Amino acid sequence: MESLKGYVLGDSARAARRLEIQDAHFAETSELLLDELALRPHDRVVELGCGPGGLSRRIIRRLGEGGVLVSVDRTEGLLNQARELLAGTGPARFEPTLADVSQPGPWLEGANVVLGRAVLHHIPFAELLIGRLRSILKPGTRIGFIEPDFRSPMGRIADQERTRPELEPLRVWGEVINNLYAVNRISPSVGATLGRTFESAGYRHVRSEWHECRSDDMMLENMRMFYEEVRDRLIATGILTAEEVDRQLRLLSELAPGAPPAWGTFRVTALV
Repeated sequence: MESLKGYVLGDSARAARRLEIQDAHFAETSELLLDELALRPHDRVVELGCGPGGLSRRIIRRLGEGGVLVSVDRTEGLLNQARELLAGTGPARFEPTLADVSQPGPWLEGANVVLGRAVLHHIPFAELLIGRLRSILKPGTRIGFIEPDFRSPMGRIADQERTRPELEPLRVWGEVINNLYAVNRISPSVGATLGRTFESAGYRHVRSEWHECRSDDMMLENMRMFYEEVRDRLIATGILTAEEVDRQLRLLSELAPGAPPAWGTFRVTALV
């Protein structure tokens, strides 16, 4: 994957629906992120990788007159969806910005807060961006990210699969998403070391928390939509055959809610 071009999980209208599900699934940790960043009504907030605006809506509800939300994404279609979603949400000004977030631009100027959700793991060597942001942002800027963890929950799933063979599709999904990211030369586990990255770059007051996402119907729907969204890519790269994709979709549809969670999130905040 070159920069953010060709978002590895797709940028279609169906992808936007999956991102809506993701917003609901990450609701609790998203609100905790905004709490920790202590958003003020007049803040200028820059959001990296806004997608269709799920987190954007949560942000702008906390801003008042004089506040500004600059939401940056490389996909015009998703920005248009964000515009529609946020229309009339509050008195703050919304500035959707078409740009590659891996290449810092003038849209960062004057930011009081810089944040993003599930964006860094789509940027090759995202740690370099973290270091560059510190040299650009003004002292006192609050910065925070939520990043998914697709790996550590696999230990429990692999262990329980010995006596619960119905958990196979959760384990296979974990292997598949990690393999897909590897093919695109990006890391699905950047969140695991994000706190240490902030510290090594010289950020202050670094805080890192891990949150386990619940296992429910939304998790399973998200997984099925993932397969449907990237089906052709999985086949073209040899990660799965068409028959294997169909089998995993069937097994996921048969899996009852209440299975162990297949992912978690890292929530990391700091001060420049």
